[in-house]
Amino acid sequence: MLLSIKSWLFETPSKDCMASYAKSGDNRHLEQLIALYSNDLYHYLVTQSNTHLAYDVSQQIWLKVIEKRHLYQAQTTPKAWLFKLARNTLIDEYRKQQRFVELDENTHLPAQQNEQSNHISNISYQAFDSALKQLSFVQREAITLQQEGFSLTDIALITQSNHESVKTRLRYAKQNLKRLLGANNEQA
Repeated sequence: MLLSIKSWLFETPSKDCMASYAKSGDNRHLEQLIALYSNDLYHYLVTQSNTHLAYDVSQQIWLKVIEKRHLYQAQTTPKAWLFKLARNTLIDEYRKQQRFVELDENTHLPAQQNEQSNHISNISYQAFDSALKQLSFVQREAITLQQEGFSLTDIALITQSNHESVKTRLRYAKQNLKRLLGANNEQA
């Protein structure tokens, strides 16, 4: 439904406005890209960091799009290319801040011991967000990209990983989320 609202609010872009922008440099195509993908990119960045860093990195991404538009290849989807750019920019920013620690994708996290969590039957947004933040970077990234609607192939392209690694990260992310949110919760 959200997708249909998006397409209703914005004028229909050309088939690939990123390819058009890469070829022409016309700001109208850049504006279409921003209208189509800025909210999705920001949401992805917020799930991987905090609001301030997400805002800064999202601004950097659009500057990089302007600088590196000639590097875009039309065989990739514009959204996947932008998310790959976002991921690499975020990792660079974490490295600058010396906060990037990539945990092993097979890491199992202990469940939170909390009396109230056993009595709650519905997952609240805050509980899910808290559990999501406890996942390793690669697991959180994989599950977030899957929730954004990317296929396993697209996630592999964005994260520069192989297909099997993506499947493993998703499996462990889901296991850890279930463990963190409580085994009694069937929505996890």
